[in-house]
Amino acid sequence: VENHLFQVVALLAMDAPASIAAEDQRSEKVKVFRSMRPLTRGDIVRGQYIGYLNEDGVAPGSDTETYCAARVHIDSWRWDGVPWYIRAGKRLAVTATEVVVELRSPPQRLFAESPRQSIQANYLRFRLEPGPAIAIAARLKRSADEFSGVQREFSLLEEQRGAESPYDRLLGDAMAGDDTLFTSEAAVEAAWTVVDPILKRHRRAVPYQPAGWGPKQADALLGPGERWHNPRRTVVASTES
Repeated sequence: VENHLFQVVALLAMDAPASIAAEDQRSEKVKVFRSMRPLTRGDIVRGQYIGYLNEDGVAPGSDTETYCAARVHIDSWRWDGVPWYIRAGKRLAVTATEVVVELRSPPQRLFAESPRQSIQANYLRFRLEPGPAIAIAARLKRSADEFSGVQREFSLLEEQRGAESPYDRLLGDAMAGDDTLFTSEAAVEAAWTVVDPILKRHRRAVPYQPAGWGPKQADALLGPGERWHNPRRTVVASTES
């Protein structure tokens, strides 16, 4: 969470840097981390998949988490009042790294076939791995005479044959002297300041079934009408949500 997903959050939340230079990008990330509200026990749910205690080398009764969901707040002018939900875990249904930006519904309905509160919000989906993709979900008119809508997702997939693994790229960048993808000491310290309050002051991990989406207790982090966007095994163009 701290050294990976926080970096993804910072890339999305940061203001445009003065240039594409590594130092300018890192400077904007630091501003995001310093604007993050320190986590409390009520902001996280820790989980442990059933069967973990039977793994080799695991101590009996271990409380080590294999799953974490968190609610993050960024106290800045741009993101005031916007919750950020992040989660990561082992033995989940799908292995993927995705970012979903859910758009707020307008005050008036374009399509009148169902109550506004029951309509899924439009969103942008960014898949980082496996297989980079960008998708947008929009509500469109059904192919009929009545003025009713249906949500569709349109995707753009990037085919990468023989692409480098992430660590291959990092090692190559390090040897070439390109530190764009490397974090700064200030960013590391600021990010750890956010998670430090809950490193020892947290609730015990709750069990969850493998091949699912983690413990149901994570749903309590969400606000009214909000939901987790579960990654798909593959991103398919023009599929109904």
